[in-house]
Amino acid sequence: MIPQEYIASFAFDQRLAPYDILGSIAHVKMLARCRILRRLDAKKIIHGLQSIQKDLDQGWKIPWAEDIHFAIENELVKRIGETGKKMHTARSRNDQVVLDVKLYLKDQSRLINGAIAGLQKSLLDRAVEHKNTLMPGMTHLQHGQPIFFAHHLLAYAWMFERDRERFKDAARRCDSNPLGACALAGTALPIDRAYTAKLLGFDRVTENAMDTVSDRDFMCEFNFNCALSMIHLSRLAEDLVIWSSQEFQFVRLAEEHTSGSSIMPQKRNPDTAELLRGKTGRAIGNLVQMLTLLKNLPLSYNRDLQEDKVSLFDSVDVTLISLQLAADIINKIAVNKAKMAESCQSGFLTATELADYLAGKGVPFRKAHSIISKMVDDVTRNSGTGGSLGSLSLTELKTYSPLFTEEAKARLSSVQAALSKNSPGGTGKNAIARQIQALKNALKK
Repeated sequence: MIPQEYIASFAFDQRLAPYDILGSIAHVKMLARCRILRRLDAKKIIHGLQSIQKDLDQGWKIPWAEDIHFAIENELVKRIGETGKKMHTARSRNDQVVLDVKLYLKDQSRLINGAIAGLQKSLLDRAVEHKNTLMPGMTHLQHGQPIFFAHHLLAYAWMFERDRERFKDAARRCDSNPLGACALAGTALPIDRAYTAKLLGFDRVTENAMDTVSDRDFMCEFNFNCALSMIHLSRLAEDLVIWSSQEFQFVRLAEEHTSGSSIMPQKRNPDTAELLRGKTGRAIGNLVQMLTLLKNLPLSYNRDLQEDKVSLFDSVDVTLISLQLAADIINKIAVNKAKMAESCQSGFLTATELADYLAGKGVPFRKAHSIISKMVDDVTRNSGTGGSLGSLSLTELKTYSPLFTEEAKARLSSVQAALSKNSPGGTGKNAIARQIQALKNALKK
């Protein structure tokens, strides 16, 4: 005998109850309008459904059933009698569950988009605060060129703007009404799917009943968006872990976002940032589970699809709370400006400035690159890893190229090097001002 718990979905699909009730009310109104259901019966059913929702809002727990759809229908029959069984006319659980999840995801899209915007606002506020805070920009986790901390923070803000656009775009795939597709073939009853769509706030109806009941593309897309947003959060978390280490000391996480060691009393561990990284694996796994679930299913509905919601709900939950947590972390980090600036004095961060200087004097860039590369090698060999190009006199610079002047020496200032990068998207003062304004405009939308 198969255990009921094995085939049931009630344990996880209870969260769909408000959407199931909302969809049922709209469906019943349509049935009455099309004279498939007597208006008196429709009124009785709607009143019963509203009473169930009212009780749920007050904390009442609906009795167990195989799934939330049966649970609500069973409770309705208990409350209003046999009339409640008429509610399921001209629909199937197949189109009903697609409806519930689409309505749910339309709401979750708005919540997640709001959380992304909140994180962007936190990043934007800190960027405005640190427009003049110098730090080493890196590639391969090696010192590259001097930048302003605002530039680094805004990089993440724009990354999350793409996430926000993806969730907004994905919501369009949830905006078609599946009710009326029934099991897979539609119905011979004279229903009005467009009217149901209007009642539920959909902008159109689905076109093919078989595709409607088997379609989980919109759920895959949502899972993907969650996974990619979590990957972006994980990258931000990795920077925070690195920056807060003893080796860097660029930032300090708020005490509430760290924990102490169980054995080493001096330590504060960046647990929240590490958990942002760790929970990303769940979102990635949920996407893989969903894609694997679908890869060999024949049309149309198959019971396998019951397993689609576990991964989806988990991704929604972990993404939403992670976005909110990340915003709080960014709001409360303490930035060590002096340590960031000090770090710009090592690593030959202004070497590219000298190569660009020579290129501006007509030297082919590849040749200029080779000249400065030799200069760096010589300084390193003569003074060890602590050497800097700024220690070279103009006379010494001229031994590498007679084109060097005092202007070239001035370019070895990390601050001036960062300020000069005013091409669109750059780290210069004017470029950052343009980024900040563009992001403010994007968030207003």
